Amino acid sequence: MKLEAVCPEKILTPEESVKKIHNGSRVFIGTGCGEPQRLIRAMIENKTIQDIIVYQMLSATLSEYVEDENFLSRFSIKLFFISILMRQFAFEGKIDYIPVYLSQIPKIFKDNEIGLDFALIQVSPPDAHGFCSLGISVDITLSGMKNADVVIAQVNPRMPRTWGDALVHMDEIDYLVPFEEPLLESLPETKNRKVIERIGHYVNQLVDDGATLQIGFGHLPDAVMPYLADKKDLGIHTQVITDGLLPLFKNKAITNRKKNYLTDRAVTSLCMGSQELYDFVDDNPMFYFRSSEFVNDPNVIAKNDHFISISSALEVDLTGQICTDSKGYLFYSGIGDQVDFIRGSSMSKDGFSIVIIPSTAQNGEVSRIVPHLSEGAGVATTRGDIDIIVTEYGIAEIRRKSISQRVMELAQIAHPKFRKELIEQAKQRHYIFPDQLPPTSQDLMFLDSYNTTMPLPSGKSIEVRPLLPSDEFESRHFYYSLQEDSIYYRFFNKRKVFSREMLQRQWAEVDYRRNMSLIALMQMGKRKQIVAIGSYAEASEDSAEVAFLVREEFHGQGIGSFLLDALEKIARENNYTRFIATVLAENEKMLYVFQKKYPKAKFIRSGTGEVEVEMPFS
Repeated sequence: MKLEAVCPEKILTPEESVKKIHNGSRVFIGTGCGEPQRLIRAMIENKTIQDIIVYQMLSATLSEYVEDENFLSRFSIKLFFISILMRQFAFEGKIDYIPVYLSQIPKIFKDNEIGLDFALIQVSPPDAHGFCSLGISVDITLSGMKNADVVIAQVNPRMPRTWGDALVHMDEIDYLVPFEEPLLESLPETKNRKVIERIGHYVNQLVDDGATLQIGFGHLPDAVMPYLADKKDLGIHTQVITDGLLPLFKNKAITNRKKNYLTDRAVTSLCMGSQELYDFVDDNPMFYFRSSEFVNDPNVIAKNDHFISISSALEVDLTGQICTDSKGYLFYSGIGDQVDFIRGSSMSKDGFSIVIIPSTAQNGEVSRIVPHLSEGAGVATTRGDIDIIVTEYGIAEIRRKSISQRVMELAQIAHPKFRKELIEQAKQRHYIFPDQLPPTSQDLMFLDSYNTTMPLPSGKSIEVRPLLPSDEFESRHFYYSLQEDSIYYRFFNKRKVFSREMLQRQWAEVDYRRNMSLIALMQMGKRKQIVAIGSYAEASEDSAEVAFLVREEFHGQGIGSFLLDALEKIARENNYTRFIATVLAENEKMLYVFQKKYPKAKFIRSGTGEVEVEMPFS
């Protein structure tokens, strides 16, 4: 459709259009890479325009002018999220930040809590029916446009046409400014590749095939996406589509087929990346662009089963409080969409959230896991909302856990050089007992190769992995769930109490080489419970003593044999050539397990009712 033929009275040049803006106006500008660059420049270059308040979500073009004192005397900038280009200006107090959940901004405009006189937006040329498209910037732009008194739109043929709520009829636009220019691109610079690789490795372990994902703002969530390339039938319901997702779309790791809500559609409200990404979403019915009040509504998010939110943070304290928008007193980014998606994921059937964070900052000199948030730091996400936190040193599951459990989980994934200090600080704050032992200072990533899964005859499965300090609380439940005979066979006495001292010593003595313990976990209701423990401890230079405990209701399902196989593999790696064991003669089940696994085993009976078993590896 030719604009000149249907609405010549609406067509203006950039310079003519901004003359409509009167002094003292409140002006909304479209978001991020979809912002109307030419209209912004025309408004700033018109020196007669004075005392303007500008509202924007993510700002780029304005950053070129903020250092100009003349600009600051004419324009007051209020941002709902501080982009990297505007960060230094926020530190210097040259711009203003409005902390608010992204899902609530459209309603703030609608209810006139923030009144808007003008909206500057960018759209595609109209189709034969007069519909333009907001393209890659629907988010809060749709509401900003609908609730402004006057709408001025830059009509750019390079703006993609997107499906969903992106369509805007020409009748809703007061002035049209044809102007073609390249869209802004946003390509985050990849930082510490080793950290990203390790965090990506752990995120991969947490994301199952068929899950629906949200990817938060920031370079880190985007950078870990390639580590999900081996997944199948992932779905997307997220605020922003970035280049990190593009390979997953192209290799069909993301298909949206398994989504139970808005199946076959990638739900989003914003797109920020490369021209290649913009070409991919252009007129692509897979992408369903909706406004932020829909995409970020926790109740809408929760309609997606198996929903996983992946976002990042600046700091996390030992109780699980998250800071995302400030470094101390300096505002750094924004609340954005994290809380919306974390709460939505918690209401989703089988959903959960992951917060990813490097363990250190400032070239390794500062821990990002801290005893308390920095002075001035804001709590963006409360300790009651957090499920899982991931660093390059592992996974901390803290949902529904006590403060003392959280301390151990988080200290365990902190950088090794800060772990002891964190435990000491936690003791001073009475978060943990005074006799609490710190986790090992080893880098335990090598333990991931020992993680396995065993299918059971029932059709369920158990997860087998090395014992960790954070398992102290769950191991207590395990021991107290055992019958008296099982305890007697394992400890050769009728032990009644499993003290904290004993449980701490159990994991503290595990060095994962000379001394190893594996636990078998099964999902029971909302939590995983230990159903078996297998251990070995060095007895001599070439031999290790082995022992097992399996909950009675799981006897006869091969769990003991599975643990024995796994322990032998680890023992071989550490240059042991045989296992030894001391077993009560009446413990026929354990003797059978050893005899079946090691046909050449020697069974030496003592006069005290015990059997010494020697099991050379084949």
